[in-house]
Amino acid sequence: MRPLPAPLLLITDRTQNPRPLIETVAAALEGGCRWVMLREKDLPPDALLDLARQISALTSASGATLSINSDVAAAKALRAGLHLPADGSALAARAALGPAALIGKSAHSLDEIEKALDTGADYVTLSPIFASASKPGYGPALGIEGLRKAAARLQIPIVALAGIDADNAGPCIKAGADAVASMGGVMRAEDPAAEVRALLAALGRASS
Repeated sequence: MRPLPAPLLLITDRTQNPRPLIETVAAALEGGCRWVMLREKDLPPDALLDLARQISALTSASGATLSINSDVAAAKALRAGLHLPADGSALAARAALGPAALIGKSAHSLDEIEKALDTGADYVTLSPIFASASKPGYGPALGIEGLRKAAARLQIPIVALAGIDADNAGPCIKAGADAVASMGGVMRAEDPAAEVRALLAALGRASS
């Protein structure tokens, strides 16, 4: 089983961000974040690739891992990881990116987790764990108990997503998550670096 790059995954969403996205990512990296997923689905390929190059420069300088949501070409160009939707093919992505690429998939139910097991993904994000404005339309929150059930069935790392903050990040780890993800919590924060530090501190306490 391949280990995850870091216990905290930052997922970008510039629509929730009151400042330039590059500034927020830089602040998150300053706060200790070491895994960033670029998720800007509305951008055309050229604009996404340009933004990915800028963020790649930041993550490379910090020794952090960059993953890109859905865009195989951008991931290949930057030798970045790739994150796929629940119906994406990890096998096809692996053929395009090679055996060393970090490939993840989204899951929103136990059924989707079972499907992810058969596709060669390195990890899955499971959401929504808690109610969140960042992940509307994916059904009711699974909660800690839903996360616990999923982790018991999953043979690859699981990243808990949606509504994660410094208060509930620790319980997610104790329920079996290998990492947690934050989108709006860091994107909307007045001090992204401080938000990341608080999350990492909570994760450290839960793992000790």
